[in-house]
Amino acid sequence: MEYQSILKELIPFHDFLIGIDSDGCVFDTMEIKHKEFFIPNVIKYFDLFAISGAVRETWEFVNLYSSTRGVNRFPALIIVFDLLGRRKDVIGKGFQVPDLPELKKWIKDETRLSNSVLKSYYSSHRASDIEKVLRWSEAVNEDINKWLRDIPPFRHAGMFIEKASGLADTIVVSQTPLEALEREWIEHDLKKFVRAIAGQEHGTKSEHISITAKGKYPADHILMIGDAPGDQKAAEDNGTCFFPVIPGREDISWERLLHEGLEKFLTGTFTEEYQASLLEEFRRSLPDTPPWER
Repeated sequence: MEYQSILKELIPFHDFLIGIDSDGCVFDTMEIKHKEFFIPNVIKYFDLFAISGAVRETWEFVNLYSSTRGVNRFPALIIVFDLLGRRKDVIGKGFQVPDLPELKKWIKDETRLSNSVLKSYYSSHRASDIEKVLRWSEAVNEDINKWLRDIPPFRHAGMFIEKASGLADTIVVSQTPLEALEREWIEHDLKKFVRAIAGQEHGTKSEHISITAKGKYPADHILMIGDAPGDQKAAEDNGTCFFPVIPGREDISWERLLHEGLEKFLTGTFTEEYQASLLEEFRRSLPDTPPWER
């Protein structure tokens, strides 16, 4: 595939590889995108006005404040609707939450969860739920492209990326559409510091790392940086180091990575004990159980 070939053909300039998530990690855009663009559009396109309060709370929990933070938008839609269908306040209103059987089937069989791939799937599977999901997802992208500008990176994130680029090969590892990633990294003059930008079109985050690193870098010479459990999973799937950017403590996390974590990674002292201490704080910041179910 053309997108993935960019990663496969990357020639190492350094002995180390660093993968960096973007939304909510480098840029403080995650809450804005979900609260101002994803939620209003999901309420509108799926006619959820009667339960809009529950939709907002559920969407924010799934995508921002829980262990599913950072999940791709299409699985997120399924998770949100499943949780809504179990909420007592939704059931009490007699509201029927939409079922998306064809989307579930597509997610089960496909790893490249992007608009373009879903559109291709729709051309041969003319299901009404796929059409509605596509219209919603395209509307989200259009609104973000039209309105979202001038959201700077976390201060120490920019400093870290510039420093790290001279010591390791750096790539963006994200589930955001490529067009938005390119625009944001160019807008803030950061693209020049990364070797490649991988978005949802390139496959999963685990695939981004695997395809880029295969046969080029030892696992302990690879570091994944991210603010969501999906970033941790990408690291674990490839047996690499992981540095979490703690939601709500982003700049503190980047400062620690800049002044402590990077040196440990490059000098081989990023130990299991150090990793475990980072992961414990990360785990505490993102619960599994919604507040309305506790």
